[in-house]
Amino acid sequence: MSADHDDPTPLTTRITSSAQVLFCKGCCCGKTERGLPEVPVDRLKTVWKAEKLNRAVQLTISGCLGPCDLPNVAVVATAAGFQWFGLLDRDAHYDALIGWARACLAAGATLPVPESLAAHRFERF
Repeated sequence: MSADHDDPTPLTTRITSSAQVLFCKGCCCGKTERGLPEVPVDRLKTVWKAEKLNRAVQLTISGCLGPCDLPNVAVVATAAGFQWFGLLDRDAHYDALIGWARACLAAGATLPVPESLAAHRFERF
C-alpha cells in the first residue's frame, strides 16, 4: 500500500452487502441493571452468523450512537441514507429487523424497513 495520498485510484472492498444495521450497546442502551431494556446482542450475532445475513446486511454492535433519551437505538444505513430508530424494547422490534435482513438476502437487494417499526423512527439531525 502506498503512502502517496495523491493516488487517484479509488478504494474498493470485497464486502458486497448493500445495507448495514447498527445496534447501540453504549452508555444507556441495553443497560438492564439501570432498568433499561436488553439489546439481544448474542441472539443477533448468532442469527446473523448462522444465516450469513452479512451477505446482505452488515451487522454492527456499536458503542453509544445517541440520543440517550431514546434507548434502545438502531440505525439502518443504505445507499438511500440513514434511518434512525429508538425505544426498541421488545423482541418483536429485533425480530422485524432480523426478518428484514432475511428478506434482503433472499431478494438480493435492499428492501424497505418494515412498517411495523415506523412508530420508532426519528430524525437524528
